Amino acid sequence: MIRKKTIFMLLLLAQAQQFAFAQPATGKQMKTPWAKDAARTIPLNEYPRPQLVRGNWTNLNGLWDYTIQPKNKGIPDSWKGKIMVPFPVESVLSGVQQKVGPDSLLWYRRTFRIQQNLAGKKVLLHIGAADYEATVLVNGKPVATHKGGYTAFSADITASLKGGNEELLISVWDPTDHGEQARGKQVTHPGGIYYTSVTGIWQTVWFEVVPETYLQSWKTTTDIDQSVVTIRPRVTNAQNNDSVTAAVFFKKKQVAVATVAANEILRLAIPGAQLWSPDKPVLYDVQLAIKRGGKTVDKADGYFGMRNIAVAKDAKGVNRIFFNHEPLFQYGPLDQGFWPDGIYTAPTEQALVSDIRNMKDMGFNMVRKHVKVEPERWYYNCDKLGLIVWQDMPSGYGEIVPVKDHDHSTEGDWMATHYQDVVRSAASEQDFRDEWSSIMQQLHNYTSISVWVPFNESWGQFKTNEILQWTKALDPTRLVDGPSGWIDRGEGDMHDYHLYGSRLDKDFPLENNRALVIGEFGGLGYLDSLHVYDGKVWSYNGYKNTGELLKAYEALMNRIAILKEKGFSAAVYTQLTDVETEINGLITYDRIRRKLLMNQLKQLHGRLYVNGHKELFSSQP
Repeated sequence: MIRKKTIFMLLLLAQAQQFAFAQPATGKQMKTPWAKDAARTIPLNEYPRPQLVRGNWTNLNGLWDYTIQPKNKGIPDSWKGKIMVPFPVESVLSGVQQKVGPDSLLWYRRTFRIQQNLAGKKVLLHIGAADYEATVLVNGKPVATHKGGYTAFSADITASLKGGNEELLISVWDPTDHGEQARGKQVTHPGGIYYTSVTGIWQTVWFEVVPETYLQSWKTTTDIDQSVVTIRPRVTNAQNNDSVTAAVFFKKKQVAVATVAANEILRLAIPGAQLWSPDKPVLYDVQLAIKRGGKTVDKADGYFGMRNIAVAKDAKGVNRIFFNHEPLFQYGPLDQGFWPDGIYTAPTEQALVSDIRNMKDMGFNMVRKHVKVEPERWYYNCDKLGLIVWQDMPSGYGEIVPVKDHDHSTEGDWMATHYQDVVRSAASEQDFRDEWSSIMQQLHNYTSISVWVPFNESWGQFKTNEILQWTKALDPTRLVDGPSGWIDRGEGDMHDYHLYGSRLDKDFPLENNRALVIGEFGGLGYLDSLHVYDGKVWSYNGYKNTGELLKAYEALMNRIAILKEKGFSAAVYTQLTDVETEINGLITYDRIRRKLLMNQLKQLHGRLYVNGHKELFSSQP
């Protein structure tokens, strides 16, 4: 989303006086209804990796020692206090609420015990995400380093274990907005469309005990035309004559099985395959097992959905997004994934799922996950509940396009001529490629993800067409949005416009090879004074009451219906929730108040999914 000076607004004095009795939760005190449950002994205690599940695991979330000290200082000899992992150190739920800064390191410490015989086994330590650069030590021995705030990383810590109490140390450095790394909406000084930064661990820390030969991962690809699923396993320490067997189950009944040599590709025919869609999110269970001499060495469980997404011409010759070989208009909100009490980290699994359920109850069939990557359980629940996901790469750098030229955003040739791509250093480009490809690899098996979005607007946009082509080559089974908004350079599967305000009223030429989509529009602001984060608020357009808000939203839906008829395939409304001082959400930041009724929204949205729909919306839904 784009900052524009003329659309900043302050909470009017009269409004403040009118609601002076309200005692609103503000700033650092705002919490969600799940905050009280986040402080349990082991927060977020659900299995963190739904696509490769083993039973022998231990969650290390909970209270750790922490301290913050200068970068050039060594391992701490004392600790400042306790922090609740995995909540960011800046958050309420961490129990700390302190900024770190680029000149300091955030250190964590805890001990753990492994209550089993490790003969012939390995211990793998996993960290869901730590922003930005992490170093891990076990009993004083370095076991892992990792750069990138949005991807999981692991380490085999077996050789560093001593038996008894094991000491785990993790240090994290984060330059926030002082570097070129992916950071999304995080800034040192939040306001408007930019929000509080996070530092350090913000997803689950855990370990599992595995045999010396084990399933490290697998990659699943489905073909609905051939009714086939292809699985490419990755086995660590495979031995001669080891094999991998995959068994597929539907409603607990085995429907397919195949065996290949370890690390070869499995191809399984699914008889009468049922397809995954937002209306019917059918999933198949799968179990992979390594066999040696007739015995099972290792096994793990996962799942997949059969679905297809492509750009194709409809009966009138217009390029549309087809889902399972049928044109499907995709409509959903922009979802920032921020929380007032956990910032990047939802307080509980129930909180995480509540956002997805709200989107489904509002009648959305899609969501754009905006410049953030979620824990894998978020995608798992999108798979289960039936919500198509457009996944952004978190942005770095600033915008290429200055505020004064945003009105040229609908003039593709003008923008392309006047603004050149960023020139990244070789190291910076490699960091981008490493993190984006890791994100894509980590999330590949989640059925709901249907569109990759490498660039948001002009934020750090570089080598545009090369990166779009490279992204498509990494995953030809999904669409590539290129880029989302502003400086289009002709590549990608979709031409994506951001159309706030009067820009939505323009007409746009159809294209021979790409579908037209609206990656952002709307931004209708309404301040609920009982659920305000701060005294200063911001939106693209402000409304005094929910009646005015509904009328404005209906007008937008009328226009989206017209644009659909003229050839657009999707639209993304800004946005699902308020975020800090930004009040463009359909739900308040604390997730307590829905600004418009669910049935109103569901009725309005449902009309977008009817093929050939020409009727405009009435003012009485």
